[in-house]
Amino acid sequence: MLEYHITATRLDAHGSVARCKNVEITLDTDLAGNPDAFNPAELLLAAVAACMLKGIERVTPMLKFSLRGVEVRVDGVRQDSPPKMAAITYEIVVDTDETDRRLELLHDNVKKYGTVFNTVAPGTALSGVLRRKQVQA
Repeated sequence: MLEYHITATRLDAHGSVARCKNVEITLDTDLAGNPDAFNPAELLLAAVAACMLKGIERVTPMLKFSLRGVEVRVDGVRQDSPPKMAAITYEIVVDTDETDRRLELLHDNVKKYGTVFNTVAPGTALSGVLRRKQVQA
């Protein structure tokens, strides 16, 4: 089993910082909000996106799947009472010449083998699509 560890520290009433390995992320813990940092809900959405991207990096060599790039867009809807993410939707846009069937296979793998995806999915309406990037004319 893999184990993970981060440390988060309050800097002041306007922000905090999380540290892991050799990096730190500024956290928006200001009650008024901080436009220069991720708030907890945005961090969750970023974790979902990062999980999808890492999953794609993991499976593309195994599937011999060729791509030029990937972009993930994630949106969340928060309910107030009780406070939680009521729904998370995503769109994975892949720049590739692979067939539609191979795109479906890639999406299936992202959903099946993502640690964060599989942690969030049971408690949230998590849904989305994986599609091909449209060629710009």
